[in-house]
Amino acid sequence: MPVRSENAKRLIVAASVLPVFYLAVTKFPPVLFLILLAAVSVLAQIEFYSMYKTKKPLAFIGALCGVSVFVTAFYHQPATYYLLPIAFMLISSTRLFLIRDPAFSLKDISPVIIGFLYIPNLLLAQWYLRLQGYEWILFLYGCVWASDSAAYYIGKRMGKKKLYKEVSPNKTVEGAFGSIAGGILSALLLGKLLLNAIPVHVLMLAGAAVGAITIVGDLVESMFKRDAGVKDSGSFIPGHGGILDKIDGVLFAGPVLYWIALAL
Repeated sequence: MPVRSENAKRLIVAASVLPVFYLAVTKFPPVLFLILLAAVSVLAQIEFYSMYKTKKPLAFIGALCGVSVFVTAFYHQPATYYLLPIAFMLISSTRLFLIRDPAFSLKDISPVIIGFLYIPNLLLAQWYLRLQGYEWILFLYGCVWASDSAAYYIGKRMGKKKLYKEVSPNKTVEGAFGSIAGGILSALLLGKLLLNAIPVHVLMLAGAAVGAITIVGDLVESMFKRDAGVKDSGSFIPGHGGILDKIDGVLFAGPVLYWIALAL
């Protein structure tokens, strides 16, 4: 597909999604954002399980456990205490009764559990950030977007030294520094607009942390995709790949920013 056509698709998707996302975060009740997180989680889990050719009953149970993470959070229950053992019992029991042959049972179960821990449990941090104020969500996504963009353009123009060629051949050390720089600059700008009470040195720390961990989140997803032998996690978003491809960085950045917010 020509580059111009691909870029046009990206712009159309972005122009359609960003206003809806902004309204969902800032104008509607917080519970709508929680529902949005749950929906994104289910779609991303389905992509993850499809990558690993997970059996459908197991994938269904994994996604169901993922939804329960957000339901329990809404009712302010300690999700870790309740859900981790329940999720393991459900997933392992489903495999037990689904297939009588115990061979490869660990291979069947492992992607389901990893998908459950990886996607909904990391996304949940954004709900707790939203409860701190919608400004934190705008700050998070703005910093991640700026980090990704800076990493891409600096890596493309100045990148020479490979960052981790076994996992992501196109990423460079220069691009990683660009991600951190983009995180810091965007944190300073967005911090003044959204979080004016936060000291400058804390904003710089938060921006650097988001910029660094965004790269790690991207590499982790690339690791899974290479292991599964796929280029994209899916094709849900035209011109952008799958849902998981778009949230890989923010999956890791959300918990880190939440921990920083808690420390203030």
